[in-house]
Amino acid sequence: MKTRTIKFQLDPLNSPKLTAEQQAEIAVLANQADAQIDKTDIPAIGSDFWTNAVRNPFYKATKQSTTVRLDSDVLQWLKSGGNGYQTRLNAILRNAMLREITH
Repeated sequence: MKTRTIKFQLDPLNSPKLTAEQQAEIAVLANQADAQIDKTDIPAIGSDFWTNAVRNPFYKATKQSTTVRLDSDVLQWLKSGGNGYQTRLNAILRNAMLREITH
């Protein structure tokens, strides 16, 4: 059996329109105090959950090929660590990105 991967990217600035029923449900919830909202179908999460939590093992970021111009000394430094310099460059950029978006 052949399977196909379907990718969907949500644009948060252009989200799908809510149905009238969804809008009505949100309006009812917005007018209720937090204590009045029924959350009994949501299980409590204790600290033990976060102690054993792991990143989604099925997540794999998609890679995109690009051309980037780097200073020659920076490229030499990256390559001096041996094979995998592009992976190290990606990790460095990801760490910088995460620091920026969480502060």
